Amino acid sequence: MAEVQKTVQTGEMTQRFIEFVMMHAQNAALFLGQIPNPKTGQPEINLDLARMFIDQLEMIQEKTRGNLTNEETMVLRNTLSNLQMAYVEASGTAGRPPGAPDVPAHPESPQPAPSQPAEQSGSGFAEQSPPAASSEPEPESRKKFSKSYGS
Repeated sequence: MAEVQKTVQTGEMTQRFIEFVMMHAQNAALFLGQIPNPKTGQPEINLDLARMFIDQLEMIQEKTRGNLTNEETMVLRNTLSNLQMAYVEASGTAGRPPGAPDVPAHPESPQPAPSQPAEQSGSGFAEQSPPAASSEPEPESRKKFSKSYGS
């Protein structure tokens, strides 16, 4: 009897966790312009707020590592991956809202030769680096992607 009750509680906790992840994902999607603002009916892009929600999900992923069910892990990983891709797309095409710090979508001057990567400190986004990273293995490119928007 106690085992049945534990299973029900575990299932409820999994459902609550997934709802929590989806709530954060919806907030991030709202500020990435993927969901219209309920008050205005218009898409709103606020990359700083979107990044905050994505960073919170990353923190949850890190702090719960090894303590989640396979389903919870998969939902969190896929949600984060989709939001990160959407963030990169929004930051590259939408520009910044008025009053936000400027982060150039494209370099203003030619990039130095690949032998001088340390001098490219003006940007932190992976899509602005030279395509030389394409020959690296998948885990390295994912690592660079996660660094592309978090500071």
